[in-house]
Amino acid sequence: MKRPTIADVARRAGVTKAAVSFALNNQPGVSEATRQRILAIAAEMGFQPSSAARALSDGRAGAFGLVLDRPARLLGVEPHVMQLISGIQAELSSHRSTLLFTSARDQDAEIELYRSWWAQRTVDGVFVVDVHLDDRRIPILSALAMPALLIGPPDASGSLPAIGQDIRAAAETAAAHLAGLGHRRIGRVTGITRHWHTRSRTKAFAAIAAAMPAEITSIEADYTSELGAQATRAMLGCARRPTAILYDNDVMAVAGLGEAQRMGFRVPADLSIMAWDDSVLCEMVHPALTALRRDIAAVGAEAARRLTALAAGREVDDLLEPPPVLMARESTGPPGRLTGSRADQPAAAAPGPRTGQIPAPGTRAGFAARRFLG
Repeated sequence: MKRPTIADVARRAGVTKAAVSFALNNQPGVSEATRQRILAIAAEMGFQPSSAARALSDGRAGAFGLVLDRPARLLGVEPHVMQLISGIQAELSSHRSTLLFTSARDQDAEIELYRSWWAQRTVDGVFVVDVHLDDRRIPILSALAMPALLIGPPDASGSLPAIGQDIRAAAETAAAHLAGLGHRRIGRVTGITRHWHTRSRTKAFAAIAAAMPAEITSIEADYTSELGAQATRAMLGCARRPTAILYDNDVMAVAGLGEAQRMGFRVPADLSIMAWDDSVLCEMVHPALTALRRDIAAVGAEAARRLTALAAGREVDDLLEPPPVLMARESTGPPGRLTGSRADQPAAAAPGPRTGQIPAPGTRAGFAARRFLG
């Protein structure tokens, strides 16, 4: 069936197309009675104004953009991304706006997409995530005068408003839980090290380790299960392996749990495992994973409210989200007797095809390990 047009609505209502436009855009030019009659007819016919037409009439596209350059294979399995998108879309839909979501191969492609969207009035603004240490998007978005909001650390946002986590407080919560159980050798499997929030977490843990005192060894991964498992094998194969491992996301923590169990470690009797991000994945494994719980959907909704306000010309300040809640589950406990002489012996490699060589440093999947001693 043909989609109804503004001309069809005007013909049905017995008015001009201009009158229909005035009524749909809540502009002066028609009486209130005529406006309500036109709106009723448009609703009955299922008429929806196109975003292009609306952009021409009032300068609004009715859409906001979100671009990710994380590994594409991760987008369908990491709950964090889906929770964030669900919160954004739920809030935008209440204002009859939509989320234009896509991925880009790198920052150059992402920047070109922003330029195109803004020139063609495709979006009213964009959400910026995963800010890099030397991020080129922020100054370019500022130069374009394109409404943009960073979902990430406010200290990395430059001139853009931001909504983000108090990383130091979250790191202290995680470290205090493990230290309170008696762990003094703690491993951490990080996210992508070019991301600002990964560096902020690393700096926070370095300061915490110096004050505890404790030994925290970090190995770089990329949020995927593959590198989460590889990092786990590397840590548990060390002469001084950790008695607890903290993973920067839930996907890597689940992969690390499985890898540790395949290597013969009992969790938590021999090894405690904890995730920075909580999700349903953490409760679906055995033992269930201790994690830091944040309301990611609420963060997405608040980000959408703030970007909508920014696009409307209002000023928006930075905001720190509420601190995470520790969800203590069965995967963490006091260090077992393996913290004695046996803990200082390298573990046997896991059998099967997962025992391949750890990629050399400098490769895409390579590891960069750092140790902080207190």
